[in-house]
Amino acid sequence: EVQLVESGGGLVQPGGSLRLSCVASGFTFSRYVMSWVRQAPGKGLEWVSSISSGGGSLRYADSVKGRFTISRDDAKNTLYLQMNSLSPEDTAVFYCVKELDYGTRGQGTQVTVSS
Repeated sequence: EVQLVESGGGLVQPGGSLRLSCVASGFTFSRYVMSWVRQAPGKGLEWVSSISSGGGSLRYADSVKGRFTISRDDAKNTLYLQMNSLSPEDTAVFYCVKELDYGTRGQGTQVTVSS
């Protein structure tokens, strides 16, 4: 059974940074593309970023390009999202997903950007 547990969210001021983590279990983590998606209040799920197996290919939504960095540590079965220069528009619940299967997401971690 795929299990994904996100953490690292919180309240941060505009311009601040956060690092999200996602610990995976129930599948061979290193073999799969992993992604971050988010859901802002009152909106649907939005793809944020993906990383290939092995980490050699990274993709970002235009809205986060240059500010967010996705990475993975296959030895720890962990996916990361470093978020810099946060703005109120980044306020959302962030989820990690296996490949682009939104149904695999965990409970999510809340990110609130506010002064």
